[in-house]
Amino acid sequence: MKARLIAVGEHAPKWVAQGFAEYQKRLSHGLPLELVEVEPGVRGKGRDTQRAMNDEGARVLAAVPKGAHVVALDGHGRMHSSEQLAQRLEHWRGQGRDLAFLIGGPEGHAPEVIARADEHWSLGPLTLPHMLVRLVLAEQLYRAVALLANHPYHRA
Repeated sequence: MKARLIAVGEHAPKWVAQGFAEYQKRLSHGLPLELVEVEPGVRGKGRDTQRAMNDEGARVLAAVPKGAHVVALDGHGRMHSSEQLAQRLEHWRGQGRDLAFLIGGPEGHAPEVIARADEHWSLGPLTLPHMLVRLVLAEQLYRAVALLANHPYHRA
């Protein structure tokens, strides 16, 4: 099983890219994680925000691998503890499908993306910068893999 993180936004700050790369490396055997950056929609004065969201949504959906189980990161989604995420990962492994995690743009996901998602996951009630969400997601996936492997990384 492989996972793909499809994220709206390009050119992460160096510290995000380095942190993400570290967890990507750690996940290489337990859950290979690929990052696909999607160009954001055009925003600004006189621009249609909904059109920007729809453009982003179309690019996000085009990057979803065929047959993948899609998890949209969404503030209105379900929250999981690290242990619950490990249980979800074990369930997903049992399905034998690849995973696609989706991070939207500044206004969130386009309606088509929300409709396509098999699950909606919230990282909690805090508002996080979308670039930071990449890093948090990678770390939590690594923690879930470590929990399932009885690795001492997770000490709760």
